Amino acid sequence: MIKSMRKYLGLLVLFVITIANAQEKKASEKAKDSIIKTEVVKVVTSYVPKITDAFKIKQKPIIKHTKETQKKALEYTIFSVPVASTFIPKSGVMKKVDLGKRETLYDNYFSLGLGNKITPFLEAYIRQNESYNSELGGHLKFLLSADPVEKTRLSSTFYDLSLNLFYAQQERYLNWRAGIEAARNKHNWYGLPTNINFTDATISAIEEEQSYTSFKVFGTIKFDDSYLEEGNAAVSFLTDGISSSEFLIDGNAKFRLPLDNFHRQLNDLYINTTLSYLGTKFENEYATRGELKHSFFNLGVHPTYNFRVQDLAIKIGAKAYFSLDLENRNNNFFIYPDVEISYPIVKDFANVFVGASGDLETNTYKSLSSKNPYISPTQKLLQTNTKYNAFVGVRGKLDGQFSYNFKASYTDIENNPFFAVNQSKSNGDNIAGVDAFSFYGYDYGNSFNTIYDDIKKTSFFGEVAFEGVKNLSIGLNGQFNNFTLTKELEPWNTPKINGELFGTYKTDKWFAGANLFFVGERKGKLYEVLPAKNFSTITMDAYFDINFNGGYHFNDSFSVFLNLNNILNNSYQRFNNFNVQGFQAMGGLTWKFDTIF
Repeated sequence: MIKSMRKYLGLLVLFVITIANAQEKKASEKAKDSIIKTEVVKVVTSYVPKITDAFKIKQKPIIKHTKETQKKALEYTIFSVPVASTFIPKSGVMKKVDLGKRETLYDNYFSLGLGNKITPFLEAYIRQNESYNSELGGHLKFLLSADPVEKTRLSSTFYDLSLNLFYAQQERYLNWRAGIEAARNKHNWYGLPTNINFTDATISAIEEEQSYTSFKVFGTIKFDDSYLEEGNAAVSFLTDGISSSEFLIDGNAKFRLPLDNFHRQLNDLYINTTLSYLGTKFENEYATRGELKHSFFNLGVHPTYNFRVQDLAIKIGAKAYFSLDLENRNNNFFIYPDVEISYPIVKDFANVFVGASGDLETNTYKSLSSKNPYISPTQKLLQTNTKYNAFVGVRGKLDGQFSYNFKASYTDIENNPFFAVNQSKSNGDNIAGVDAFSFYGYDYGNSFNTIYDDIKKTSFFGEVAFEGVKNLSIGLNGQFNNFTLTKELEPWNTPKINGELFGTYKTDKWFAGANLFFVGERKGKLYEVLPAKNFSTITMDAYFDINFNGGYHFNDSFSVFLNLNNILNNSYQRFNNFNVQGFQAMGGLTWKFDTIF
């Protein structure tokens, strides 16, 4: 066992010696490797180019693009969208502006007056709210003048009475209004011809009174957001003291068609449609005892479209009518332009406009008697066809104080109405014809007939207004007409020149106004005594008519007024043989209030 231990011990010593020698050898090799050797190191700097070293191109190269590499033209479309402004203005001190005393507004008023020549006047307006969205109201007006014209052998008394009642209702998406109008007007055929000597017996036999009684039922409806924007309808009836009658149905509807569904920059298209029926009956024609009837039926459409091209404002439209003359059994179709273009030469100061229009108007007994109440109830009614009306003009404002409007036009009109005096059927002694029928009150050369003629008219119109002085405004307008007639010798009872000068002044307590009218010479007919049927042309003198009105406010509710008409007391003739009333003065009181209940 001791031998074995010696054997293992010797092996262990030999293993340790071997390991120690190996470690020493590695240490000597490592020391040998750590010795630094000497070598030559070459340092090379980076290249710094110079301008003279650059390679210069001798000529500009030509680059050819293929179809695929060519540049495409870009198109830009700007779509403007409103954007809320983020600008916040700096607060400052408001400049004091004298707005004057604010006028108190009332729902109702009552006015009563009296003038010379026994001229009472009454006007009242009553309005009552039934609820927050409805109202009921009425307007009454009455004026009478007892035989105001001097040096006339027949009575010139007249009166005008009108009453208007209405009810209005506002709904959620629409509002409507309905009512009735009634009127009665009395006038006398007092203008006898001056070349006939009427006896007292003949004068006493003349029944010169004529009265017009009319009724009208009307209704209108307006929609807030609908293709149908507005609709109107009316039924009218007129009768006179000679048993004439007229029935009129009139309606129109206005449509608004949005076109932005087709293109966002398109405006709305407006289309106005009309429908009317007229039936008029006269008991007699002027020359015979036969009945005279007229009947027309019209359908119309009027589209308009408005748009702008930069500063150029353009309106494009047309009017088309289909008309039936039921008595004469014929029909016609009419088309008219409705175009206007305007351009501001100097913005807000000068705006030039040019355009053309036309229209079809059915002359009614009521419309003619409103223009001339002394017509005879024997009228021939025709439709006035304005083929075209071409116009050009300029309008604008100067320094915010002066405004002006000048216009020149050329019009071609078919069946333009003129008023010409009828020939007297009496020679001054007789009051009945050879047929033993007594004459009517209009058969003594003291009434007018409507004569139609195809004309061409050149007109020049101008107006200016000034509002540069506090509480004061004045204006002036005038018109010149030149007529080219086809059959008639003169434009009967129609002036070639007319004008007006007007002004108003108002303070907290006082108010005043003035009007000066000028009407140029007119031509009229003077018939010879029957059996001759010839006539001569007479000239009616031009005239001035100056009128003043004014008043004083005691308070917000009560005021007095004074009207002075025809201050120069001119006895001019508005129509052939019909002198007007001279100087007229009327004073009265006005009361304004909120409610009477």
